[in-house]
Amino acid sequence: MKEKILFGSFLIIAIALIVIAPTPVASGQPQKGKAPGEQLITVMNPAIATKMAERVPLCSRPGTLEGKTIYMVDLQWGGPEAAYSVFEEMQAWFAKNMPSVKTEIRRSGGGPFGDDQGLRKEITEKKAGGAIIGIGG
Repeated sequence: MKEKILFGSFLIIAIALIVIAPTPVASGQPQKGKAPGEQLITVMNPAIATKMAERVPLCSRPGTLEGKTIYMVDLQWGGPEAAYSVFEEMQAWFAKNMPSVKTEIRRSGGGPFGDDQGLRKEITEKKAGGAIIGIGG
């Protein structure tokens, strides 16, 4: 009985939405009161392109890290203080196990999806031996 009531309620709501809701014209024909060039909706195609993106090889690995500077860049996924200690632990490991390697911890100003051009410029100008980029935690 409960299922019949639920189904009947769903059916009544669906019919009411079909009858009451205005339906946009998908054929490109203008609706009543709309200008001929006025667009009602934008439809995006989520399909994957059939052509693969151009593959770019990774840079070669350095022979050694001895005497080089490694930048550790926090992308701040969970905010400025989210598990920042992970980078500090890595820095402590380098200090203990590879004392000739200098480490610099930086936070990306662009966040997890942006670009921090100033930081990128700093890393390039100082000719860093490498960078560890990620999120802590």
